[in-house]
Amino acid sequence: MKPIRLVTAALAAMALSSPLALAAAASPAPTGDLTPGHAKKDTLRWVAPKGFYIGTAAAGGGHHEEQPYPDPFTKDLEYRGVLAAEFGSVSAENQMKWEYIHPEQGRYNFGMADAIVKFAQHNRQAVRGHTLLWHSQNPEWLEQGDFTADELRAILRDHITTVVGRYKGRIQQWDVANEIFDDSGNLRTTDNIWIRELGPGIIADAFRWAHQADPRAKLFFNDYNVESVNAKSNAYYTLIKDLRAQGVPVHGFSAQAHLSTRYGFPGDLETNLKRFADLGLGTAITELDVRMDLPADGVPTAEMLAKQADYYRQTLTACLNVKGCNSFTIWGFTDKYSWVPVFFTGQGAATVMWEDFTRKPAYHALQCTLAKASADRGQHHPHLPACAK
Repeated sequence: MKPIRLVTAALAAMALSSPLALAAAASPAPTGDLTPGHAKKDTLRWVAPKGFYIGTAAAGGGHHEEQPYPDPFTKDLEYRGVLAAEFGSVSAENQMKWEYIHPEQGRYNFGMADAIVKFAQHNRQAVRGHTLLWHSQNPEWLEQGDFTADELRAILRDHITTVVGRYKGRIQQWDVANEIFDDSGNLRTTDNIWIRELGPGIIADAFRWAHQADPRAKLFFNDYNVESVNAKSNAYYTLIKDLRAQGVPVHGFSAQAHLSTRYGFPGDLETNLKRFADLGLGTAITELDVRMDLPADGVPTAEMLAKQADYYRQTLTACLNVKGCNSFTIWGFTDKYSWVPVFFTGQGAATVMWEDFTRKPAYHALQCTLAKASADRGQHHPHLPACAK
C-alpha cells in the first residue's frame, strides 16, 4: 500500500524546486533495455553533469533468492527498462560477492555477473565491482574450511586475479576491501577471515593483486558509518596514508551512506570526503538509501517523505562539491526490491521510487540537484527541468 498521489502541474513544479513538496507521478517507464543513444530526457542520467555517474545496484542474488518473487534483474522487464533509462552506472547488489560468484572451491559462477556487465555495456553504463575482500557473505566452504595460511592466501589471490581479470577494462571501480574496520576504528581481526588468518598485510596484497589484474580500474576502500569524521573514518584515513606511502595502489575511498531518518544527517560528510580527496584519492557514494520508521499502516507521511528527500539531496550535494567525487550510487531505486525491510523490522520505503516505479520526492530532489549542477557547470540543454533554470 502507498499513499495516493494526486498532484497538479503546479505541484509537480514545486516538487522539482523543493524537496519539501510532494512529487509528481512518473511518466511511463520503458519496458526493455535502453537503445543506445536514446535515453529518456527526463531521467537522472540525462540531467547529470558530464563525467558524473549516477548509479544504482542491480537487484538480485543474496536475500532476493529468499523472497517470493523471481530474480528482479532477470525477470522484471519494467525494472530493467527503468534501470537502463535512469542510470549511468550499475553495481551488482549481490551477484559479484563471494558466496554467489565463487560458491564452491575451484568453481566460479559468472553467469549473473556476466549478464550485468553485458547489460551495462549495451546501455552505455559504467560498472562498479563489489566486492573482493569482506568478512560477510562468504561461502561455507571458505569459512569452515581447514586451510593453512598459505592455502588461504592462494585462494584469495586466485579469486581476485580471476574475477578482476575476467572483467578487465569493463569495470570502472572496484570495492577491493569492504568494511574492514568496526565502528571503533579497530580492524576486524575476529570475524574477517582474511585479516584474522593472514594478518593486516593481506589488505595491501589485495590491492596489488587487483591492480595487476586490471591496471586501469580504480581501487577503493568501502564502508558504512564513515560519512562523518569519526573513529572509523579516521582509521581509514591513517591506513590509506600509510599504504600510499608504501606505493600500494589505493585510488579511492567511498562511503556507503545507508542512512536513516531516525538519526540526524551527517552534516560533515562533505568535509570528510574532502580530506580524502586532499590525499589525491577519488571519492564516491556507493550504497545510498534512506530508510524510515514506518507508521502502523506502512504509509510514510508527507513530512517523512520530505525529510527523506532532503537526506538524498544533501548527500548528492556533498559529493558534487568534492573534486573527484564523480560516482554516486543508490542501493536500489524501487521499494519493490529493497533490501531494507528484510533486515530492519518496521523500517522501509528507503528508495526513490514506489513499488510501481512512480517517483517519490527523493527522486525529484536528486533530479533537481543534478540538473542544477549541470547548469552551474555550463552544460545547458533545453530538456533540463525547470528547477535548473
